[in-house]
Formats: sequence, structure tokens, C-alpha cells
Amino acid sequence: MRRVILPAAFAILGLASGAEAHPKLLSASPAPNATVAKPGRLALRFSEKLMPKFSGADLMMTAHGGTAHPPMEVAAAAGVADDGRTLVVTPKAPLAPGRYSVAWHVVSADTHRVAGNFAFAVK
Repeated sequence: MRRVILPAAFAILGLASGAEAHPKLLSASPAPNATVAKPGRLALRFSEKLMPKFSGADLMMTAHGGTAHPPMEVAAAAGVADDGRTLVVTPKAPLAPGRYSVAWHVVSADTHRVAGNFAFAVK
């Protein structure tokens, strides 16, 4: 009897840990620390489907033309793409040359909020 119960218990524990996985950022465009031409949008791809109502991002300009200044919010719309795994951030106007920071937050089916940030530059 023990030989059946022990493997069954490990199997259940293995399934539970997989169900509690949090979304992980797999890729971003522009990539963290990249210098790019003016992007029309930012795309952050995650390992799991996101809950659109609870997922978003803030875009901040942290330096203009090589001169650091306090972060300034950049008007942008954020939403989840049709694939359910990509958070898309679309600036309302073309991005000026400078350094930017993206602060994102996402929620997947496990209902745990995960957040992160990265920087990139526009030439």
C-alpha cells in the first residue's frame, strides 16, 4: 500500500507546483538595455496567459538627449494582445530620443501579481 501512496503523493505535489507557477517575462521588444530607432509599440511576451483587467504598464522617460532628469510619464496605452500572453504598450506619440523605463505588472490565472521593469534607449 505504501508503494502506491508515496508515488501518488509526489505526483499530486508535482501537479500543484505547476499550477501555481507565476508568469515570467520571456522576451521584450525593445529588449532590456537596447538602443533602438523610434519604436511604434513595445511588446512584452510572458510564459502564461494574462488577465487583461489586471495587467498593464507605465512608460517613463528618464533622460532626454543624454541629460538625466526626474522621470516623466509618457502617455501610452497598454493592453493584452490576442494571443493572451503579450502585453503591448503603444505610446500616444512617437518617442523622442532619450532613455526610457517600462514598469510592468501582470496577473495570470493563479491570481498572483508579478511586476518588473527594464530600461531601453531611443536614438
